[in-house]
Amino acid sequence: MNRVFLSGNLTRDVEVRYTQSGKAYARAAIAVNRPFSKDVVDFINLLAWEKTAEFMGKWLAKGSRILVEGRIQTSKYKDKDGNDRTSFEVVVDQVEFAGGKKDDNNANSRKPDNDPFGGESVDEADTPF
Repeated sequence: MNRVFLSGNLTRDVEVRYTQSGKAYARAAIAVNRPFSKDVVDFINLLAWEKTAEFMGKWLAKGSRILVEGRIQTSKYKDKDGNDRTSFEVVVDQVEFAGGKKDDNNANSRKPDNDPFGGESVDEADTPF
């Protein structure tokens, strides 16, 4: 089984392009912190197709915190010196926002009296997920 789940921040704006047949694709990269090591970051290339690519291009930008589900794809090529190289990227099947705006329009920052369900505010740091 080839399934990958990543959580991180986009390192650059999403580049959306189209094939000659009109199929949308997008390229981006995500920075993922390694567990238990705040100083080590992996930079992973992403490739998305069609509606996922268009969604990413429209709604995501450099710095966006996202969750990605996909699969690893490898490619082999020769560099300019004729050396064999292998590249890896994640082909994105699904992407979700993982962060949010930290302003008064954010539903998580509403005061209890603005909550139509009568709940109380919860600090995001106190949630287990």
